[in-house]
Formats: sequence, C-alpha cells, structure tokens
Amino acid sequence: MRSPVTLTVTQLNTYIKSLLDGDEQLRSVFVVGEVSNFTNHYKSGHFYLSLKDSKCVIKAVMFASQARRLRFLPQDGMKVLARGQVSVYEASGQYQLYIDDLQPDGLGALNLAFEQCKAKLAAEGLFDPNRKKPIPAYPERVGVITSPTGAAVHDIQHVLGRRYPLAEIVFVPVLVQGEGAVSQIVEALQTLNRLRCADVIILGRGGGSLEDLWAFNEEAVARAVAASEIPIISAVGHETDVTICDFAADLRAPTPSAAAELAVPDWEEIAGILHGYQYSLRQSMERKYQQCGDALQQAMRCRFLSHPDELIAVRKMEVDRKVQQLTAGIRRQMTDTQTSLATLSGKLDALSPLKVLSRGYAMVSNEKGKTVASPSQVQPGECLKLQFLQGSIDCTVDAVDVEGRNPNE
Repeated sequence: MRSPVTLTVTQLNTYIKSLLDGDEQLRSVFVVGEVSNFTNHYKSGHFYLSLKDSKCVIKAVMFASQARRLRFLPQDGMKVLARGQVSVYEASGQYQLYIDDLQPDGLGALNLAFEQCKAKLAAEGLFDPNRKKPIPAYPERVGVITSPTGAAVHDIQHVLGRRYPLAEIVFVPVLVQGEGAVSQIVEALQTLNRLRCADVIILGRGGGSLEDLWAFNEEAVARAVAASEIPIISAVGHETDVTICDFAADLRAPTPSAAAELAVPDWEEIAGILHGYQYSLRQSMERKYQQCGDALQQAMRCRFLSHPDELIAVRKMEVDRKVQQLTAGIRRQMTDTQTSLATLSGKLDALSPLKVLSRGYAMVSNEKGKTVASPSQVQPGECLKLQFLQGSIDCTVDAVDVEGRNPNE
C-alpha cells in the first residue's frame, strides 16, 4: 500500500492548475452567462467580472490586451457569450475563466457599442440642436475630408464645380477605414480649424458595411466634429447609414453628393435672381425717368419759365413795394422817436438845476464838495462855496440862523 503524499498548498494549487491547463476541453470553451460584479481596472486596463446563470457563478478576468479590442463596454446584467480557457489562479486557489473574446448575446458588439457611445455623448449634450452652427449661404472655401481614392471625392468635386464654381475646394485626404483612420480624421478636422482655411467642411465617405463605417462611430471623431468652430456637414455612406458623426455634425446629408449640394448655392439660381433684380432695377429706372420727363414737360408749360421777364417784373414790383413799406416804417419810427425825445427833453429841462440857478438862486456846498441843504449842516467860521449860473463865490459863515433868526441876538 502506497503511503500518502504530503503537499504544500502551492504544490496542490500548481498540480490542480496543471490538470486544468492540460485538459483540451477547457483550453477553449464558450460560456453564456449574465455579467455581474463588473470592474474596469483603470490602472491596469483589466476587466474583472463574474458570469452567472440561475444556479451558479464563475469568476472571470479579461486582460488589458484583449479588453482593448472590445467595441463595447460590458455592464452588469448584460447577457454575453465569452470565449476563453479555464485555469486556476494559484495565489487564491480559485479557478476562473480567462476570457479571450466577449460578444453580446443577441445584439451585435458593434451595434451595442454604437448605442452605448450615442447615449453617452447625448447625455453630455454633444447632439443638442442649440449647438448646431448654421451653414454659410455663400462659402468662399469648402473643406473636404475623405479618401483620395473613393468615389465620394469625385462626386463632391463634380457637384461643387457644377453648382458653384466660385468656391475653392480645400481637400484633405485621409483614411476612412482601418487602422489610423480615426487619428487622421481627427487631425484633419483640427488642422482646418487651426488654419481657418475653410468656411464649411464636408466630412464623409461612400457606403460600406458597419465595420467599414466604424471610424465615424468612434468617440474621438464625434468629439472633434462637435468641437469644430467651422460648420460641418456629415455625409457618411448611403441614406440608410447612420453614424455617431451624423448626430455630432451641424448638418447631415444622405450622401456625399447631397452634402455638396447643401454646402453651396446653385449658381444658376443665383444668376436667375440677379437677372430678376436687374430687370426690376431697369423697370424702376425707366419709371423714374418717365416721371422726371413728365415733370419737366409740365414745368416747361409754366408761363414764368417760358417768359422769365414777366417773373422778373413781378418780383421787381414786390421789391419796390417792400422798399416803400420799409421807408414808411422808418419814417414813422423816426417821427415817434423825435416826439418822445422832445417830451423827455422838456421834462429834463424842467428838472435841471441850471434852470433854477438862472432865476437868481445859488447852490451851496462845503469844503468837501457836499451840497448844503440846511443851516444846521454848517458851523460859524466854516468856508462855503456859492455856485451861481455863471460863476461861484467862496465865503465864510459868520453866524447860523436855524429857525429863521440870528442866535446871537
């Protein structure tokens, strides 16, 4: 009888791991289950989750190298189909599923990724109609971002040249699918905005499968479109194709050719409008010319214009009448002034002190030149001046009689 073998925990876990790893059935298994306890480890990029059904649960991990290839982000409650191998994590002695690929069960991975990205950007307001910029009516330069080898660029050039040859085309060739397409599209949008070398941008490509159009569903492209200061017309695929870029753009066109028609006006329509303006202007000028001619004919029939000497004679009579009225007015004014002056002169003469002095009266003033009106204003011995009409006398006061008698009596 063989004696029992004593193993360490590490040896036991390693042995069990070797058994599981050596089982061909467990190296590649497909497991259907519901995601729970999902954790996106941002530092390492690994996904940690559990898959469960109505009775059991299994731990699972998806390393960053595989997780980066996923088009969608797993969420708790999502039913998925996982492909991977079963092995043991020796440190904890727990067996788990190491996932190599993950697909939604039912809805395709790309469709799910589309809906997830659309919901995320819509919640941020990137599709808000208030953020949409108007397309300029008469752009001088039209930026075109598409593949240089596809039919889209030729369709756009043909339509722009036919509808509005005045517009300059600024073409930026990019990859529109495959590796590097997203970065080239984003860089092209940023370059046109930085250099301000376009008034409107057409971004698009021809039709294709969902995988072919996927570059225009990437979050980076949608954010670059929404951040553009230059209005953008999205023209990706055919009329039935819808991309995230369509929602973020300022205007969606069903095809690249339709985008070119929306980007510029029709030159023939503009020419028709200009011809209409020209016709209206000519009609207006002719009516004005006719009105002026009629007014001139009417003026020429006027008597004074045909006989200007009569108008001069009438105006001369009016001037003579005004002169007579003015002369009469001046004479009346002079007469009134003379009468008023004579009246005032008589009043002034009556009040003149010289008039009083001519009757033998004299004006008395003291040494300071002040008029003396009463005997009480002088004292005996004070010198006074007597002003007569034709001279003056200096005298000295001998006595003062205030009340009509000599105080020395």
